[in-house]
Amino acid sequence: MLPRFEPALTDALRTALTRAGYTTDGVRGLLGPDAHAALSRGEPEAASRATRDAGDLGVIVRLLLLGESEPEAAVAAAFAPAPAADLVGAGLLRRDAEGLVAGLDLRPYADEDGEWWVLSDLDTPAARQDRDHVTGVGGASLTLAAATARRPVGTLLDLGTGCGVQALHAARHAGAVTATDVAPRALALAAATFALNEVDVELLDGPWLEPVTGRRFDQIVSNPPFVPGPARVDYVYRDSGQAGDAALAGLIRALPEHLNPGGVAQLLGSWLHVRGEDWPDRVRSWLPPGVDAWIVQREVTDPALHVGTWQRDAGLDLSSPEARRQAGEWLDWLEEQDVEAVGFGYLLLRRLEDPTAEPTVVVEDMLGAVDDPLGPEMAGWLERVDWLRAHASDEALLGARLALAPTAVLERYAVPGDEGWADAGAAVMRSDGPRWRHEIDAPAAALLAGCRGELPLEELLTLLAFAHDVPLDALVAATLPAVREFVRHGMLLPVDGWPAADRSR
Repeated sequence: MLPRFEPALTDALRTALTRAGYTTDGVRGLLGPDAHAALSRGEPEAASRATRDAGDLGVIVRLLLLGESEPEAAVAAAFAPAPAADLVGAGLLRRDAEGLVAGLDLRPYADEDGEWWVLSDLDTPAARQDRDHVTGVGGASLTLAAATARRPVGTLLDLGTGCGVQALHAARHAGAVTATDVAPRALALAAATFALNEVDVELLDGPWLEPVTGRRFDQIVSNPPFVPGPARVDYVYRDSGQAGDAALAGLIRALPEHLNPGGVAQLLGSWLHVRGEDWPDRVRSWLPPGVDAWIVQREVTDPALHVGTWQRDAGLDLSSPEARRQAGEWLDWLEEQDVEAVGFGYLLLRRLEDPTAEPTVVVEDMLGAVDDPLGPEMAGWLERVDWLRAHASDEALLGARLALAPTAVLERYAVPGDEGWADAGAAVMRSDGPRWRHEIDAPAAALLAGCRGELPLEELLTLLAFAHDVPLDALVAATLPAVREFVRHGMLLPVDGWPAADRSR
C-alpha cells in the first residue's frame, strides 16, 4: 500500500512536530552529545534513556528514531492534533502487540538555512531488501547535496528524486523545481515530504528523462541508479536495469539536450575500469560536443569490495546462501567483462552558451579526504574555466595579474642523506576544499611567491628569467601550462574580472 497523507492530516502532523520541537537541534538538545553520538553509531540504548521523562518529544523520538513501541494513548497525545488512527491509515505508524510503532522513517534534516522533515522507508535490514525500498537521507544523498553548486536559477530538475532530498535543497535557490521518479512509492513519499515542508515541487512519473521530453532547465541534479552490475533490477533505487555503466553513459549523452545554454548538470556516478582501457577515455567518450565537463573520481574499489559494499547496503547477510549466490553471479559478470575495478565520483556538465567555443573537459582523481563541502569548489571551477577560456591566448594570460590564494601552503621536504637531511623537493597545496597539491621547482616557487596581484604575469616572468639566467621564451613556454593548472585548481586567483568572494577565500 502506498503512503497517503491527506492535506488536513499533513497540516496537523506539521503542527504536532513543530509543537514538540522535533527538529535536528531539538533532538540533539534532548539527547545530549554522548547519547546523540551513540545513536549515530547505531547504539540506541543511551538515547532511549535520555528520552525518559521528556514528554511528547521523548515519545516521538523513541517511536520514530529508536524503533520502539509506544502506548497508543501516549502517541495520540504526542501527535495531537493529528489523530493516531489517521497516521496508521497513512502508513506512518502501525500497530503491534504493545501499542504503536513506526511504519515509515520520518526524521528532521537541516542545512545552514533551516529545517525540514523527510519521509522515507524504514532503514532496517528487512525493509532495505524490498525491491521498491525508498532510501532516506543517506551517504549518497548527503554527498550530492554537499557537492552541488548553489546559485540562483530559474528552473531546476531533480532527476530520480527518491524521497525528495535534493529537491528540498533546490527549493532554496531555484524559482521552480521539477522532480521525477519511476517508482510510485518514491513519488508518494516525496509528495508527502514536500507537503509536510510546504515546498512547491512539480512531481512527474516516468523513467529517466522521458517525463521532461522537450523541456530544458537551468540546472539538473541527479543521484541516479548508478551501481554497475548485470542487467537486472534487484532494487529500484540503485539498479538501472542496464548492464555495467551503460545507463550512466546514456544519461550523460542525453542530459545536455535538457539544459538551457549555460545550464549545469551535476550527478553521482560509477564507471568500470576495464582491462586494456583507460578509464578517463572511457568516460570522455560519453560526452556530446558543446559541453564543459569535470569528472572527479573519488573512490576506486576492486570487484569483490564493490559487490560486498552494495550487498551490505541492501542489508543482506553476506554469509547466507542467497547472498553468496548473488555475489557469485555478480563477480562472474564482472570477470566476463574484464572489469579490474569500479570507480565512483562526481560529474559536472555545462552546456556551452556559445556552441562554437572549445569545451573544457577535465577528468581527474580526488582520492584524499575532503572536509569542506564541494559545492563552492564546483561553482568556482566553472568560474575559473570561464576565465581561462577568456584568456586562452598566451598574450592574454601574460597580461593578467594573478594573486596567490590565501589558503595556499608551500611544503618543503627532505630525505635522509650522507650528511643528514637532504632537500628533495617542494610542493604547493591548498589548505581548503579538495587540498589540490602540485610538485614545484625553485623557479615555480619564486613565481608563486611573486604573484601578489601587483604585476602582470609577463613582468614577473621577465624578472624570474633574469634572476635564474634562463631564456624568457623557454621560461614562458614551460610556465604557462602550469599557471593554467594553478588557476583551474584555485591556487592562483586573477585580480581582474574575477568574483570578489573567490579572491577573498
